[in-house]
Amino acid sequence: MNDNMSIIQLLLQASPLVKVILGLLAAASVLSWAMILAKRSLLSSTEKAAADFENRFWSGGTLGDLYENLRRGREKSGQGLAQVFCAGYEEFTRQQGQRIDPDDALAAVQRQMRVSQTREIERLEGGLSMLATIGSTSPYVGLFGTVWGIMTAFIAIGNVKQATLASVAPGIAEALIATAFGLFAAIPAVIAYNFFPSRLDRIETRFGTFAEEMTGIIERGLRGASGSRAV
Repeated sequence: MNDNMSIIQLLLQASPLVKVILGLLAAASVLSWAMILAKRSLLSSTEKAAADFENRFWSGGTLGDLYENLRRGREKSGQGLAQVFCAGYEEFTRQQGQRIDPDDALAAVQRQMRVSQTREIERLEGGLSMLATIGSTSPYVGLFGTVWGIMTAFIAIGNVKQATLASVAPGIAEALIATAFGLFAAIPAVIAYNFFPSRLDRIETRFGTFAEEMTGIIERGLRGASGSRAV
């Protein structure tokens, strides 16, 4: 055995199947980190946009003016909490020109906001199933590479008259590297998969709270009652 044996040398000397497994695990790890960073950025931008929108919503003025301002910049403000608001306000304006019972009109507005909220949450949740898949399967893929590597090492031992540590160590080390790769791919994915849902729950609660507040304002507008906020 080479006294200067390194991980790189072990990878180069690995069997073709183990190399394929290591390549798959490396690709899974890269994909996992790309999704983690993208999801973190998306949730952060959504939370920031929601805070900015709520400041604008409660800063005064009419809902109509706010809607027009959002529509002019729809490509930048047409997602997240702003989208929930736009869905509710558009349904409210459709109901105004019709002779509909206020309760029915309010139910339609609430339904549109729920649909919009559900779509936004589904958009934010995209990719979590992939993280769960990587986190749950990577250790087993690495274990398969480990089992194959150890099996290959023992077969090699059986083909020689005298086995020494020097002849066994490379095969065993190669096998254990597969397990390490599997854990390296799985651990960040599992942590992220357990962390992101809590942030999504907070965002969903924030959207739901805003929808309730918006419903109260719309209800006053539909019933013609004076309120603290002009519609």
